[in-house]
Amino acid sequence: MPWSDQGGPRNQNNNPWGQPQGPWGQGGGQPPDLEEMLRRSQEGLKRILPSGFGGRGFAILVLVAVLAWLLSGLYTVGPNEIGLNLIFGKYMGKTQAGLNYNLPGPIGSVIKLAVTDRNVTDVGFREEAGIVVDGRRRGPPSAPRGPEAPEESLMLTGDENIADVKFRVIWQIDPAKPEDYAFNVANPPLTVKAVAESAMREIVGQSQIQKILTADRKLIEPASQQLMQKVLDDYHAGVLVLQVLLLSVDPPQQVIAAFRDVTAAQQDLQRLGNEAEAYANRVVPEARGAAARILQEAEAYREQIVAEARGQASRFEQIYAQYKNAPTITRQRLYIETMERVLGGADKVILDDPSKVGPGVTPFVPLPAFTPFQGGRK
Repeated sequence: MPWSDQGGPRNQNNNPWGQPQGPWGQGGGQPPDLEEMLRRSQEGLKRILPSGFGGRGFAILVLVAVLAWLLSGLYTVGPNEIGLNLIFGKYMGKTQAGLNYNLPGPIGSVIKLAVTDRNVTDVGFREEAGIVVDGRRRGPPSAPRGPEAPEESLMLTGDENIADVKFRVIWQIDPAKPEDYAFNVANPPLTVKAVAESAMREIVGQSQIQKILTADRKLIEPASQQLMQKVLDDYHAGVLVLQVLLLSVDPPQQVIAAFRDVTAAQQDLQRLGNEAEAYANRVVPEARGAAARILQEAEAYREQIVAEARGQASRFEQIYAQYKNAPTITRQRLYIETMERVLGGADKVILDDPSKVGPGVTPFVPLPAFTPFQGGRK
């Protein structure tokens, strides 16, 4: 060592400071001899390394160690992950999937986040063991299974009733802001659950119990999802809420039978109303059609009668004009035409003039009574 050849006072323990060793050494009360330790380390390296290994070899060894340490900063990011580079605990940037580099520890470190994995948070019940693995549900969402958590599911509605609401939130880390997820919130899953319960209580508190149980169930899901996302964005939590699923909305267990009866009665009322409306929609057009038909028939009958009356009046006027010209002939003709109409379809017997010789009765056979001969001569 360079300082081993320098002069200066030394004691029997080879201490350059000339002070007793103290309690650390065997001489009593002196600190450890750093020069001696370094000299012994150098001698040990000389015994291990080949002969002729001097200061240059030691420098090469140190350089190789430094290179190995620098190469240890290489790391890979999976296709579903994003890496966050830290230098002395300070966030320096994010890396995408593939081979990346950051200064190795203890200077640098890397946090890997699975940003594409979907996570499930259940509110109002505890999922059975084996259903959720690694924060993700295996299989399609269904009715809640497992122990209930009434302290989470019982919520006050706007009309001062109590609803038992169990729902599931599906979320993931925001790929655009994974650093918010890693650094801004201490426990993101617990924060998501608290925000979900708070948002659902606010939405349910603005609704009525009957609408929640029937028509408004499909409206609660998107409304609570939007409210959750807004609150999480205000927190800069780096979380994307993908879906909110209402698994069950029921009244409390103590009054569930009465509420079901009320719901059944309301459904019957709605069904009967729909049937009545359908009947009205069928009968009213039929009645309107029948009324229109009767009006049209009456109008046609009126037109017919008026036309016939006008025709009779015109005919009478024409006959009257001829009657003024030839009264006798006209009366005789009217008489003959009247007899023709009256006696045309009746059986008739013609009586000849009784003053003539004979029986006075002439048989009359109407011509249509004769059947025409069919066929040729024999």
